[in-house]
Amino acid sequence: MSTAIEPVDPDVRAHVQSRRDEFLDGLKEWLRIPSISADPAHAGEVAHSAEWLAYRLRAAGFPTVEVWPTAGLPAVYAEWPSGDDGAPTVVLYGHHDVQPVDPVELWDSAPFEPFVRDKGQVYFHLLGMSAHLVTTGRTSPAVNLKLVIEGEEESGSPSFAQLLRERRDRLECDVVVVSDTGVFSRYAISVCVGMRGLMRGEISLRGPGGDLHSGSFGGAVANPTTVLAHLIAALHDDDGHVTLPGFYDDVAPLSDRERELFGALPFDEVTWLRDAQSTATHGEEGFTTLERVWARPTAEVNGIAGGYADSGFKTIVPSQANAKVSFRLVANQTAAAVPAQAAAWLEQRRADGTIPPGIEVELVFEETGVRPCLTPLDHPALQSVTRAMERAFESRVLYTREGGSGPQADLAEILDVPVVFLGVGLPDDRIHAPNEKADVEFLLRGAEAAAYLWSDLAATWDR
Repeated sequence: MSTAIEPVDPDVRAHVQSRRDEFLDGLKEWLRIPSISADPAHAGEVAHSAEWLAYRLRAAGFPTVEVWPTAGLPAVYAEWPSGDDGAPTVVLYGHHDVQPVDPVELWDSAPFEPFVRDKGQVYFHLLGMSAHLVTTGRTSPAVNLKLVIEGEEESGSPSFAQLLRERRDRLECDVVVVSDTGVFSRYAISVCVGMRGLMRGEISLRGPGGDLHSGSFGGAVANPTTVLAHLIAALHDDDGHVTLPGFYDDVAPLSDRERELFGALPFDEVTWLRDAQSTATHGEEGFTTLERVWARPTAEVNGIAGGYADSGFKTIVPSQANAKVSFRLVANQTAAAVPAQAAAWLEQRRADGTIPPGIEVELVFEETGVRPCLTPLDHPALQSVTRAMERAFESRVLYTREGGSGPQADLAEILDVPVVFLGVGLPDDRIHAPNEKADVEFLLRGAEAAAYLWSDLAATWDR
């Protein structure tokens, strides 16, 4: 972390403020496009969103702009060479799709009537580029800048890894900058340094060939719903540890420095519990709440089905039961390892009698999960982001991680470069929920940070 915060460049701030109305008008126009990637009925709107962004990028000065088709929905690519010998090459990642808006009745305004939502963290970079060029007197950025803005992030990025592999030569770079994260709070400005990975699956249990009368057969044959309850209970031990064999073997332990940085954040557990709609914390022993949600892997049961659950009673032994499960992963773990670990766990449960004779178990996982990613605290590119954010917000920057998952690790692995995060979302933005919003002033500060970042990276990059 820098020893002193560089002062705000008044010309950068003045330029950003002078373009405020133009920025908001363009953002509102984009936000009105319902680019919901998870709903096939909106595929045309996602394509419209891609073409809209491509038009805006050309207008902003990018000499190369292309809409890239994928097996699913289109991505947008843009490139603007620096012209300076030895300038680092940066890929800026974002997405132009959005989440479904249901339940619509919980929105205070029409979901696609702008309340400054979602796409703002991509769009502020156009304003930041304008400020960078005008205030430095350059006609091209200080870095070789490439943008890849995908159209399927909100539906799990099913085509993105393949797109990266197919276009790897075009996307060759020194570092990736991601602007799809947030700050710790309005008064505690932070930079994200890691995100968890994810693997999802389903456990299905089958017993009798059909539902049975519990008076005639109950107590004499194995009940799949009861066995499933025992299985779920066995997923964790008494200390909250996940019991899959080898699950923790590759987990990157938290360093003393990282724990110190987490502890420096103004974390209010009472407020956090209120946001979590809960009355007490719970989880793996030996870790704080922030450490649990940012730096420790988890196993969660996302849903259970089996038997009769409607009104009244139906006294049966159900023939089948199933559970949806997901595993959040941290640095050094791989999603590909989870299915084998889960299969070994089921074998142990068969051996110890948790799964009795007469019960068949099937375990199915998605083909590919999401990898975790972590930026080393001493990485020069992270220090550039830190300086840019400190300058824009006139505040010392803290470091966080995020408990969610995204395609950032695919970028790091396939392009074989570090990933850093420059995001300005706020905790009260209600991401993916009714009345989702973004704070205009924070978007403008994000544009300022972007304007500073390109010059800082060019000046400090270790060639």
